[in-house]
Amino acid sequence: MKRKLDHRDVGGERLAVEVLGWLVGDDERLARFVIESGLDPATLRASARDPGFLTAVLDHVMGDELRLIACAQALDVKPEKIAAAWQKLQPPPFDDGF
Repeated sequence: MKRKLDHRDVGGERLAVEVLGWLVGDDERLARFVIESGLDPATLRASARDPGFLTAVLDHVMGDELRLIACAQALDVKPEKIAAAWQKLQPPPFDDGF
């Protein structure tokens, strides 16, 4: 099942795209993302069209404090802003109707 983003948070999506740009701006960072995400370089571009992909990008950055801090510094934003975007782009909790 594909996740749908809350499109009311365009700012969060925009920040996630900036984070992606930061990742692909360095071969080592990109290689680590590809390895940890399970994607291969050939499918990376196609995956970028998947709505859940931006959340996965933020998941990757949020998964390592040093990576988060480096990214925030490079983008000139507070780490809390990336964390807030990550939180907003999470899928809604599963509701099984019980």
